[in-house]
Amino acid sequence: MITSLAQGHTAALGPGSVPRHVAIIMDGNRRWAKERGLPAIEGHRRGMVALRRVTRAASDFGIRVLTVYGFSTENWNRSTGEISLLFELCVAFARNELLELQRNGVRVRVIGEWESLPPAPRGALADLQAQTAGNTGLLLNLAVNYSSHAELQRAVRTIAQDVARGSLAPDAIDEDVIRRYLYTADLPELDLLIRAGGERRLSNFLLYQAAYAELVMCDVYWPDFSKDDLARALVEFAQRERRFGGT
Repeated sequence: MITSLAQGHTAALGPGSVPRHVAIIMDGNRRWAKERGLPAIEGHRRGMVALRRVTRAASDFGIRVLTVYGFSTENWNRSTGEISLLFELCVAFARNELLELQRNGVRVRVIGEWESLPPAPRGALADLQAQTAGNTGLLLNLAVNYSSHAELQRAVRTIAQDVARGSLAPDAIDEDVIRRYLYTADLPELDLLIRAGGERRLSNFLLYQAAYAELVMCDVYWPDFSKDDLARALVEFAQRERRFGGT
């Protein structure tokens, strides 16, 4: 159900104006907690609640693919205590959100080097993907242990291996070929990238895919990000003239 406020924000959206593929950098959890005198893990926990809220909203608005930055390769530089708690939250999300995801027909896929995670979060993510594989609604891409640089390194390495074995000719390598070696190979082009939390950078997220995506930087910390914030971003996207490098 779309709230009246969200309906007001999206009244300007016409047929075909809703982006097919939206990505979100879910930033600001720790700052949200710090400003409230709470431990960082409470900010991350509230961030999981926001993810549930925004996933439901994305389905309501007719977005086909939602890709969210869950855990970056750089996040390994945080304290071992915080990392352990993040993995506990990952397991809790995978178990507790399954019914909600099934109810809304959401299919979950995990991108990144998630298979190198510890057994508990790795198993929970594998189960979540398996149990939602038959759903036909929104595709929720969780970028876990992901970085764009690592993705591109992986793609280049695999391309080089295919060239070496003779299954790919060097002069056949173009943009379309490169896209086929990325995690997002079978997805629609990225239309809109939203960053919550007030920062103004991409933080090594979907750098290749975001080449012609529209960027919306939102000052709201992720735990407070609402359906209306998503609606505002969609309206801003619809009002922009996309030239894709043209005049």
